[in-house]
Amino acid sequence: MRQVLAAHLGLEPQAVPLQSPPGQPPALPEALGCLSLSHGGGALLIGWSPVPIGVDLELASRHFDAAALAGRFFPAREQQQLAAQMGEPLREAVLRSWVCKEAAIKWRHRSIALELSAWRYDHQRALLCHGVEGTELRPRLGALAGFLWAAVGEGIEALPGGPLTWRL
Repeated sequence: MRQVLAAHLGLEPQAVPLQSPPGQPPALPEALGCLSLSHGGGALLIGWSPVPIGVDLELASRHFDAAALAGRFFPAREQQQLAAQMGEPLREAVLRSWVCKEAAIKWRHRSIALELSAWRYDHQRALLCHGVEGTELRPRLGALAGFLWAAVGEGIEALPGGPLTWRL
């Protein structure tokens, strides 16, 4: 992680002031930007940004009961948007929603257990909406090497520097 960050920060890997207290996500001093991590399926996604960021990564082929997951954790308004979908299109839509919501929860440093049902992904507008606080965010979504990823943060879609940097 220090090696990847060193290239972006212009430092030697051992000089990257990464803080990783037990039970908390790794962080950098505020002047060096914000971090978010996600891992699974043998992959690691490191999100770095000058503004707060949240990222999530899931295997695109991950199998799960999409209807049951949406019925249990998604707000009624989002369930209505998904009602006409079945099979693979439903699974893909639920997975897209899930990575966006998990990235938003990480962005806010909140608990997935407390926040998951508060977020609604508007599938027509590709927009995340917090049902209690009214926050609206446009996540960045993508796919790479069999994974689906999302990055969330205020203004993140307008950050300079072009595309995200990937290392496999």
